[in-house]
Order: sequence, then C-alpha cells, then structure tokens
Amino acid sequence: MIKHIALALTLALAPLSSFAAQFEEGKHFTQIAETASAQPKLTEFFSFYCHNCYNMEKQYLGDIKANLNNKVSFDSKHVDFMNSDIGTEVMRSLAVIQELNAGNKMIHAMFAAIQGDEGAQGHNHDHGAHEKPELNNRDDIKKVFADNGFDISQYDAIADSKVVNDKIDLWRVQQRQFQIQSVPAFVVNDKYAVNMSSIRTLSELIDLINYLAVERK
Repeated sequence: MIKHIALALTLALAPLSSFAAQFEEGKHFTQIAETASAQPKLTEFFSFYCHNCYNMEKQYLGDIKANLNNKVSFDSKHVDFMNSDIGTEVMRSLAVIQELNAGNKMIHAMFAAIQGDEGAQGHNHDHGAHEKPELNNRDDIKKVFADNGFDISQYDAIADSKVVNDKIDLWRVQQRQFQIQSVPAFVVNDKYAVNMSSIRTLSELIDLINYLAVERK
C-alpha cells in the first residue's frame, strides 16, 4: 500500500543553508545496510499511482537534483506495491523511459495518464482505495508514448529485453532489502533511508541527503 507521508505539501523551498545541520540517526535517517555504494548516490523509490510522488516530481524533485553535491548521482526506481500484471507493465514503462532517455517528459506523461493532470493536488490513499487507472495494459501505455511523440515500433523489444527485466528484478529486490513501505522514499548510498516524516523544509532535505552522501561514512 502507499501510505500517507507527513511531507505532503509542507516542503517549501527555503534558501539552502550555509551551515552543517545537525542530523540524528533514528530521527532524521535510518541505517538500512552495513556497507555503502562505491560512489555517492541518491535513489528515489516512487510509484506512478502515488499522489505524493506526483507532487514531489512536479514541485520539488527538480530542486533536489539541482542542489545535490556534484559528486552525487541520481536514480529513480518504481516500487511494486500492486503485484499485478498492470503494475508490472507500469514499472516496466519507467525502465523503458530510462532506456530511451525520455526523461521528465514521459515521466510526467505517465503520472498524468494514471492520475490526471491535477493528480498531484489530490490526497494520498491506501492503494486499494484508488479509482481504476486509465491504463489497463501495455497497449494503453504504448499509446501514451505515441501521443507524446515517441516511435513505439521498438517498445516491445525494449520492454522485454534482458536489461529491462534485470532492472525490474533489482527494483523488487531493493524494495524488500531497503524495507520500502511508503513512497516517495529516498535512499542514500544504498545505506541510509531518509525519514521523511522528520523533514520540515526542502532545504533541510537537500542538506540531509548531501550530508549522508558525502560526509557520513
């Protein structure tokens, strides 16, 4: 299920702090693994079905990525809370977007296809409470790509490729490994999970991510 998170609409873009904030393990972040990734990185776990994820994408994620330490890479992964055929196809669509380097345009288009253009303004609910999505199969997803100017002649080949299947498998493994139970969720260096309920401002979130990524061992 997709749980409501305290972040909601409370994040406001404040001037980035010029001092090192004091962050506490157990309050602001949780260690979820013994070893860190070889290089600093931020991973966002999200779902195209999640209103708060849509809100994060439209209002905050651009500022987060723009203000990451230049040593920190960014990646996004789709969770599998639905455990259904269409849920897998929607996950797969993100992997295809990444393989096509389709970027924000198709990510926004997929959010809008499922939630509507105003989906980010809605409230988050348990997944079972969502209305039936507009997308019901792969053909519906391919139409979204076509409507946004992409040649879908190779969609099936990419969607069913080994590289995409491997991505889907990895996302599911890491969803369990990192104990992702609500979204959007941020994992830093494959070692630390941000406790979103403790975050008060966008600048605090960015400071915490950079601290975990490049300063904390």
